Amino acid sequence: MSFDIRFQVLTLPGQPYATYRQQVLRLEQLGFDIAAVPDHFCDWANPPAPWLECWTLLAALAVETTTIRLSSNVAQIPLRNPAVLAHQAVTVDHVSGGRLELGLGTGLTIDPGTDMIGLTNWSNAERVARFGEYIELVAMLLTQEITSFDGAYYQADNAVMNPSSLQSPRIPIVAAALGPKMMAHAARWADTWNTMSFDADFGTQIDELSARALEMDALCAAAGRAPETLRRSANLFDARARATGGRLRYYDDDGLFVYLVSSLIDAGFTDIGLYYPVDPDQLPAFEKIANEVIPTLRD
Repeated sequence: MSFDIRFQVLTLPGQPYATYRQQVLRLEQLGFDIAAVPDHFCDWANPPAPWLECWTLLAALAVETTTIRLSSNVAQIPLRNPAVLAHQAVTVDHVSGGRLELGLGTGLTIDPGTDMIGLTNWSNAERVARFGEYIELVAMLLTQEITSFDGAYYQADNAVMNPSSLQSPRIPIVAAALGPKMMAHAARWADTWNTMSFDADFGTQIDELSARALEMDALCAAAGRAPETLRRSANLFDARARATGGRLRYYDDDGLFVYLVSSLIDAGFTDIGLYYPVDPDQLPAFEKIANEVIPTLRD
């Protein structure tokens, strides 16, 4: 199975809705494939800052847009019961006419929103264990009309999903995974595996992600799955951006952008995740890349 190369853009919802809406509509005009919305109770790096809620935004954007796909990048499992999350996802899938990608992740132990709203701050080990059950149950709920499940952490008793996913066979599930246990969950249940590197050196990032892609091949084989049936998504993270006011190095250098994307495609990644420029001075470069560089990379 071969996949088209797709480009996703994550836009941070720490701004008025009217501004956020215009950014996503511009992404649609520029031909990006997926608009992604992060999921936190607050801006985890700056809690007093404005922050809009993920699923409310996705529902609104489902009405406002017509062609671009929409994604939670990624919905944190501590924030919602899996059946409630599946019901929200199905609703957005119907409102959007079948354009949702359901991104799931464990969330962060350092996220202050956990304490703010009185949630138990599970250890990373428990988050990973819970995630395995969570993604399995969500996959069942998105596929079946009636689901029962009895796990160590999550249960469902004849849970009715009516309507079910508009997309067939179900809404695509994107699993965010860096380590081998999470990657094994992705290999078993996800339609797309999403990952990233936090290294400040881009060359090291490419090496790390390429090695991880080979590891995923082995995990797919161990799960009895053909590796080529799994989409692979990598977020282009710039570890130095926060210290420079959010300026992303790969928007200042077309050659660097081409190197990064080409290297990821060569490593087997099918989906490239970008960040909407926080620095408005980078918007012209971002649009130039969208209009002139990305079309050549798709080819």
